[in-house]
Formats: sequence, structure tokens, C-alpha cells
Amino acid sequence: MTERDEPLTPAGRLFVQPGMEQVINCAISVDDPIDVDAVKTEISNSVLVKHPRFSSIMVKDSCGRERWRKTEVNVDDHFIIRPGPLNDDPSVSDEDAVNDYLADLCVSTPLSVTKPLWEFHLLLAHKCAVLRLHHALGDGISLMSMFLSCCRRADDPTQRPTTHGIGTSSTSSNNRNVWSLLKKLSKVIWYTLVYVIEFCLRGLWLKDKRTAVSGGDGVELWPRKVATAKFNIDDMKTVKQAIANATINDVLFGIISCGLSRYLDLRSPKALKEGTQITGVAMVNLRKQSGLQDFSQLMNSKSGARWGNKFGMLLLPVYYHKGGSDPLQYVRRAKAMIDKKKLSLEGPCSYKIGDFIMSFSVKLASLVNYRIVSNTTFTISNVIGSQEDITFGGNHISSVRVTSTALPHAITMHMVSYAGKADMQILVAKDIIPDPKVLAKCFQDALLEMKEAAQEVGKN
Repeated sequence: MTERDEPLTPAGRLFVQPGMEQVINCAISVDDPIDVDAVKTEISNSVLVKHPRFSSIMVKDSCGRERWRKTEVNVDDHFIIRPGPLNDDPSVSDEDAVNDYLADLCVSTPLSVTKPLWEFHLLLAHKCAVLRLHHALGDGISLMSMFLSCCRRADDPTQRPTTHGIGTSSTSSNNRNVWSLLKKLSKVIWYTLVYVIEFCLRGLWLKDKRTAVSGGDGVELWPRKVATAKFNIDDMKTVKQAIANATINDVLFGIISCGLSRYLDLRSPKALKEGTQITGVAMVNLRKQSGLQDFSQLMNSKSGARWGNKFGMLLLPVYYHKGGSDPLQYVRRAKAMIDKKKLSLEGPCSYKIGDFIMSFSVKLASLVNYRIVSNTTFTISNVIGSQEDITFGGNHISSVRVTSTALPHAITMHMVSYAGKADMQILVAKDIIPDPKVLAKCFQDALLEMKEAAQEVGKN
């Protein structure tokens, strides 16, 4: 160990433990053929190679604790070039070929610890670059903010993409009296107590009822498939406007609830009772500002934004319901659940609990997190990307899709919005869910039905 070695954050240490190790795989599709030399030059001149985490290797000290050690970056070592098509079948689309490639990466290709923990796979025949980043480098907010700092707006190449003001805004009333504040405080305490107790029980023995989409211990090692569900942000906004004070996240969880119910009806009709709980695990940003961050603020230790993994864990239940006449009911139920979660301190408490356990034993913390994942059904994340069309190295980006290393869940969903669209990558254990495209269509159809119902509400 040298004096300049820096310790990993508690969350960073968690993401390098067996069973919980996480590598983020970001597929960036572009319109024009990829110029390899131009991409290498762009990366060499970018903030990426200058960032302390992206120019350090991970080492262990004499006590076995992981640390970052500064090193020289050879950009060529971080590029894997695949000039030919990934599949010999010409009927396989670029999207499907790339998704199959991502599925293989998710279970069989760790990042080398002999160099900084990132690399680019250039899939030239498919006009796609796969950026692989170890989760120990940072969370989705940090990494997306840094990626956008390397891009330019398509309509004005001198400008970087917009990051300010992206996120869920909140409003408050100045007319609250003491009684209303006391009522809110009592709800905060109650919901926090209930959700933190459930969080702890999930780390011990409490688990979801077995369904056709359940994973469990060891499932992270099973072969994977990837499918993409595609949404229009305007459609989600139409649904949001039909329900008072709803948010895009409320709509997303309504889609998840409705889509999973549809899929379970196809896979195991009449096997589940109405209202069966299906619990998801989600990460909540604990920075003061929601949404994307200005990259310079993330790198300023005094700003309060802070680079790295700054998030808590939430358990977000959705419920199985047979199809009814009003698909908006799924969104109303999701909103009621999320409103209670927002009132609680479950996110900050889960962060503090994890930090406390990590101070005693990283293996125990890893075991607790592994059991929480094994005892729930799915993972969900939603990262906001650029609002504008953007370019990288002068090449227009057509889509940004993200997935990650497999977990004990049989379903892992990562949604990224970009320029009015949202692509959700659905990573599944193929021996449990052999038809992820059917699941993706269930989600897409759910949104379309909700949109139609919302338009009817608007007419009335």
C-alpha cells in the first residue's frame, strides 16, 4: 500500500463481493459507422481518463481491504474491437444481436483488475459501442452525468447536454399549520418504522411467494437473455396527467405491475391469488438534488452532490391483479404505495444500516444484501438521460440502453430515457423466463392501454 491509495466507499466494497459484484453494461447505438481512431482520440481527450477512479486500479491492502491506486492509463488496453457481425443469421436484427452479446457479458465476462475497471467494446458491424463500467466506480447518477459531459448537443455541437433541472420536482405549501405538520411527522415515523422492519426481515427470512418469475439463491449464475421494452415519454406523460399529482415513476410502476400481471396470466393462469405481492428492489438517490447532476459539482467535494455510490435501497411492492376494465387502477395503486415510501426514511435508513454492518464485516453486509435480493422478485432502476439529441465524437447517438451483471433475481430491469424515448432493458434468467420479448410486449401493451384510458378521461 502507498500513501496515495484511497479506500473504496462502503457501497463500492459491496459491489466487488462475490454474489453481489456488479458491472454496468451500457450499449450506445449510433447512426453512422464507428471510426475507431476517432473514438479512441475522443476518449483520450475526455474527462474519463482524467477522473481519479477511471485512472486507478483496485488493489487490496495487508488487511484485505480494497483500495484505489493511481496508475497510467493506456487507452488501447481498454478497447475490444469486433469488426464482424455477432450473428451469422442475417435475419437477426442489430438490436437482438447486441442484446444477446450483453446477455453473455452479464454472466461470463468480469472486468480485469490489472487495469482501471472500464472498457469499450466496439461492435462495428452493428454501429454500437458497449461501455462496461464497474459499479464500484459510481452509481447511475454519477456515471450518466460523466458520460453526458463527454457528449455534445446535436443541434449545437458547442454545447453539452442539459443536466440542470432534470428530475422530480416537489412543491410545498406555506400555509401548513402545526397540526398538519404533526400529522405528517407521525406518518414519517410510522412508515419508516414499518418499512425498516420489513427491510430487516427481508435480510433474514421473509420472502415473496413463489411465482413463475421468481429467482433465488444461485440464480445469478444461470444463463441470461435480454429484451428491450420501448416507451414514448409523451405517452407516459399522458397517463401521468390523468391522475392527480402522479409522477413518471408512478406510471412506470403501474406499467410494471400491469405487465407482470399480464405475463403471469400467460405463464400460470389461475395459479395466483388476487393481490399476491411481487416485491422489487430499487435504489434511491440520496443527494440533495434529484435527477442528473452537473459533472463539475459531482467532482467538487464541498458541493454536497458527491461522486460515487450515494443511494439507499427501497423495497417496492407491486401486486398481481387480473385484467380489469380500468388499466389506470394499476397506476393509482402504484402511486399510493410510492407516496408512502416518499414519506418514510427507508432510503437513508437502509444506507445507514448497510454502512453500520460494513463497519463490522463486509462479508456479513454482502450476505444480508444477497438475502434481500434472493427474497424479493425483481430489480428496477430508472436513470434520466439527455433531454436533447446528442452526439459523441460527432456521431449522432440513436439510443442508450443499460443493463448490469446478473443478480439472484430472475428479472432485472434498467430504464434510461433519452430525447423523448425510454428503453428498458429486461435481463432474465432464460431457464425461468424463456420468452423475455413476450414480457417486454406485456409492458409496452400496458402503457398503450393506459394511454387510451387516460385519453378517455381527458375527453370526459
